[in-house]
Amino acid sequence: MAITTYAELKASIADFLNRDDLTTVAPDFITLAEADMNRRVRHWRNEGRATAQIDTQFSALPADFGETITFHVTSGSMSQIELLNKSEMLKQRAASNDSVGKPRFYAITAGEIEVFPTPDATYTTELYYYKRITSLSDSNTTNDILTYFPDAYLYGSLVHSAPYLKDDARVAVWGSIYAQVLADINSESEATKFGGTGRRMKIKAY
Repeated sequence: MAITTYAELKASIADFLNRDDLTTVAPDFITLAEADMNRRVRHWRNEGRATAQIDTQFSALPADFGETITFHVTSGSMSQIELLNKSEMLKQRAASNDSVGKPRFYAITAGEIEVFPTPDATYTTELYYYKRITSLSDSNTTNDILTYFPDAYLYGSLVHSAPYLKDDARVAVWGSIYAQVLADINSESEATKFGGTGRRMKIKAY
């Protein structure tokens, strides 16, 4: 059976489990798999890019934000904004008497991006980030993960079905396959982005 839509995924879960009485809980298995993949899948197909004008200490994150890849100021001379934890951010502010200027550091604070120094003007920024998976539903029947990696959805859902069905033996079986699928997805992304940058021979000049 092809697994290209939400309905087909639910049907495949039922087939693998040889159960026809899981109609109401199969969506929960899928939701749990999505939550897990949001934490673990890092593939270029789920990368996003957002530009924003910032002129305050705090700015909103994209609605589908998952994890930062890079953050830059692009207006004027382009420069990377470096990540700090909240404690380091407070130390920077205290050491400089909370100065203003071109942002050089950022932290994720209470669901927002906090920059330091606080902008002294309006700066154009560009955020590269990993997006959260667009959840499947009856109205949103597919997404990139299901299109390109249906096995991740299937085995991720089966992993979460085992505790519900009290089938402890299957936890290890489904979990092992699922872990390998996720590792392969992330490895594929690395190979796609960096596979052509292999080591080069250094030629000595005479």
